[in-house]
Amino acid sequence: MEDLIAPDARLIERFGRRFVAGEILFREGEPGSEAFLLHEGRIRLLKRVRTVERSLVVLKPGDLFGESALVPGSTRSSTAVALSEGVALALAESTFRTLLQNNAAIASRVLQQLVRRLRELEDQIEFTMIRDTQSKVVSALLKLAAGGAGGGAVVVTPLELSSRVGLDVDTVKRTVQQLRDGEYVRIADEKLEIPDVEALRKLYGLLGVKDELRGNPDDQA
Repeated sequence: MEDLIAPDARLIERFGRRFVAGEILFREGEPGSEAFLLHEGRIRLLKRVRTVERSLVVLKPGDLFGESALVPGSTRSSTAVALSEGVALALAESTFRTLLQNNAAIASRVLQQLVRRLRELEDQIEFTMIRDTQSKVVSALLKLAAGGAGGGAVVVTPLELSSRVGLDVDTVKRTVQQLRDGEYVRIADEKLEIPDVEALRKLYGLLGVKDELRGNPDDQA
């Protein structure tokens, strides 16, 4: 297995699995024995909640997914659908372990993703505690702006934003349109520009006050 420390081109040649837009790489509940490391393209993870499939996350190059299948006897915890054509490394448990041991760059990439996932999980817990739809979206945009390097530039699609806040895509689109009408965001292609982050932060504060004044109906006698 010494060649696992080889450049990406050799890894792709040996372990690469190409896919096209719309292809299902695996389905929730199926047995699996491989994890995937996305090299090119975009993948959407879906999970069935009762009778509805919900978007969990949209993956980009460098993301690891399907790793739960590396646990013996486990099944796929989500469905992976390709949003574009691309390629991913399909790695069995022994291959994955050796790759982490011998390839520092990939090991670092996986560690960074685990840290990011923990942070996103904390954010999702916070979003579930926010009742107001607009507050959910504004909070997500503020977090994305704070974590980016482009000042107020946030590159995110409605699908990705809906996955973050747990709302359907149409609701997110309507909310973003309201923010654009209020000149809190500008939209160009799939890029959301926040012209004044402080103004958006103040809006979030006002929405919070409004929500508190409205109160919880269950608490009202």
